[in-house]
Amino acid sequence: MQQPSAPPDLALALRTGPFHLALRAAIAARGLALHRLRERLAQRGVRVGVTSLSYWQQGLRRPERPESLRAVAVLEEVLELPEHSLTRLLGPRRHAPDPAPAGPAVRPYRDLISPAEAVDGLLAVLSGPPDTGLHTITHIERIRVGADRRLLRRDSQHVLRAHRDGVDRYLAIYQGDPGCDIERVRVRAEENCRPGRIRRDGAANLLVAELLLDRRLRTGDTHLLGYGFDEAPSSGPSHEYVRGFNAGAGQYVLQVTFAPTALPVRCDRFTQRTPGHSPLEIEELTLDGHHCAHLVAADLPPCLLGLRWDWE
Repeated sequence: MQQPSAPPDLALALRTGPFHLALRAAIAARGLALHRLRERLAQRGVRVGVTSLSYWQQGLRRPERPESLRAVAVLEEVLELPEHSLTRLLGPRRHAPDPAPAGPAVRPYRDLISPAEAVDGLLAVLSGPPDTGLHTITHIERIRVGADRRLLRRDSQHVLRAHRDGVDRYLAIYQGDPGCDIERVRVRAEENCRPGRIRRDGAANLLVAELLLDRRLRTGDTHLLGYGFDEAPSSGPSHEYVRGFNAGAGQYVLQVTFAPTALPVRCDRFTQRTPGHSPLEIEELTLDGHHCAHLVAADLPPCLLGLRWDWE
């Protein structure tokens, strides 16, 4: 079947590349929101997250794995493009990385937390290396919001892999809502770790907790942590929960559960590069029958990812 003629800017992008500009132009030409594009891919048996699509079209990540390359081929069909018009812009497949785990690209914590000076100060007091030598394989996080619209509790199941020898601790960073009494936040080290040093900055509503592992890890070792925070009441209702990834993540799952008597009128998933900047992408979510909203993301680069909600 003959493909419809492409707009001039799209035709040029398909001829000259690069891949991410051509993909962005194709999505814009078809007028598809990323979540709609994801749904059409899923109808064809291809599962790609909104975050991955967003990173592909911004040039922050490149499709490399076999399933990602198949997704690009199906994207050509969904976006009504000539066959191989996107895949050829990817060029030859890159060589597979060395199987020995290497340290991922790491952004300093100060890029992901505001004010930056506050986290710098707390980390300096702990006097450890800025890179703890761990990166996330899988992180499942559960947040509970109470009937007073304030955060009550945060629980994490965290699978980590060491990318250097001698790793024996993990740093958990918590920042409360405005008006939170950070001195009243309780750290729970519940599984395969124990609490170490805990440092707080009341002005920034910030806490850094050292979770000591029950063994010293070697390069490539994995470790499962269970930990959490009991929230301190803030001066007002909560409106969002954001997780910062300074070294990216293999997979992240976030679930926010609301009290049945205090449900938001809207809930959105969003990503940011740095605090206070406009989101890279926003997707509206629907609460399920258990008053929960959740997101699932994979192959995350260093970024900020979270949920935010409106009460009225």
